[in-house]
Amino acid sequence: MPHPKIGNLAPDFTLNNQDGKAVRLKDFKGKQAVVLYFYPAAMTPGCTVQACGLRDHAAELAQHGAVALGVSPDKEAKLRKFADRDALNFDLLSDPDHAVAEAWGCWGKKKFMGREVTGILRSTFVIGKDGKLKHIMDKVATKTHHADVLALLASIG
Repeated sequence: MPHPKIGNLAPDFTLNNQDGKAVRLKDFKGKQAVVLYFYPAAMTPGCTVQACGLRDHAAELAQHGAVALGVSPDKEAKLRKFADRDALNFDLLSDPDHAVAEAWGCWGKKKFMGREVTGILRSTFVIGKDGKLKHIMDKVATKTHHADVLALLASIG
């Protein structure tokens, strides 16, 4: 399935966070921009670097009126461990049946360690306070992800 289209309203969803609390994308509309990022697995090296970069720059995200939400197929308990271990200060959302990842065009075939596998296609979406999709990053560098997101937010305004 392709990514949603820039300029359209972001497709709504409800997923549980690391504490089992339902988080609905629609609830951010009119309040905050959302940096919605899809990552393959909690507590793996690249995903940890990516999450910790956003954690360390949460204040700068807030200055842009934005909040981060991470989505993976991990179950809530694993997300809780990840959030606790790395003192993450934003919601991690559990998408165990990968329905949201599929709806957002972030589930498919990819190369991993020399073989083809099916899983999360690492992607980031910037959703404006108006609920519309502003930008898609489908080439994500985990080490610079936070800086790339902040630069995008600054350019969008």
